[in-house]
Amino acid sequence: MLKCPSRVSRPSPTQHDLQMDYAPTAADLLNVWELGRSQPPADRALSLLQVARRESPREALARFGIGCRDAELLKLREKIFGPGMTGHANCPACGQQMELNFTVAEVQATPLAELAETYTEIFDEYEITFRLPNSTDVATLVPGDDLAAQKRRLVQRCVLKAKCSGQLVAADQLGEHAVTALSERMSELDPQGDVQLALTCPLCRHRWDALLDIASFVWSEIHAWAVRLLHDVHALALAYGWREGDILTMTPWRRQAYLELIGQ
Repeated sequence: MLKCPSRVSRPSPTQHDLQMDYAPTAADLLNVWELGRSQPPADRALSLLQVARRESPREALARFGIGCRDAELLKLREKIFGPGMTGHANCPACGQQMELNFTVAEVQATPLAELAETYTEIFDEYEITFRLPNSTDVATLVPGDDLAAQKRRLVQRCVLKAKCSGQLVAADQLGEHAVTALSERMSELDPQGDVQLALTCPLCRHRWDALLDIASFVWSEIHAWAVRLLHDVHALALAYGWREGDILTMTPWRRQAYLELIGQ
């Protein structure tokens, strides 16, 4: 698990099209946004990953560990929007909404070592051979299940062989302490897959750790950007009669200049 301190500061302006440094084109991002709107979160994350690793087959990307996937999505996000990130959280003690400002670098983890395909480790009386979870595993999680149920399901899918006091046991028969220990070990091996923000409420001073779902975070930013861009395309098409494709090939600076001329 990567625990990142996060500063709580005054609201900052929403990232605007003018600030983006495009690696993928505007059309690329609009296409993945259109596709992702009808996809479940795990598939949506893979669609975003295909933008970052466009030459890789989707089947291969689905086998990426969650940390590897999220590391690639952070790189993509920085290319599009820059290093600054802004999010929101509600204090679990008093309900106060907080705005959080941090950077991509602050939520980028360094793996403890080069990740292996499988691991075998001892947890008290258990000897367990396992792999790290990937997007295919995450796609099996049931929306609405509590964190403990989701954790157990991931562990069960990732356990390849388990013994208890030398006797083979099924993955769904692991004791709760073994599930917890194995889940924690997975987070240690692949900290990018479990990023936690250390937060302090400015109102009641309550402290807690909040999970940062990197794939969902990046998607929400692309969604907001796409909606703004479509409004800009609509305005320019009405004013000048230009086609969408022509408008999208413009630099964001030029699009903004024309939008300002419309407003004069």
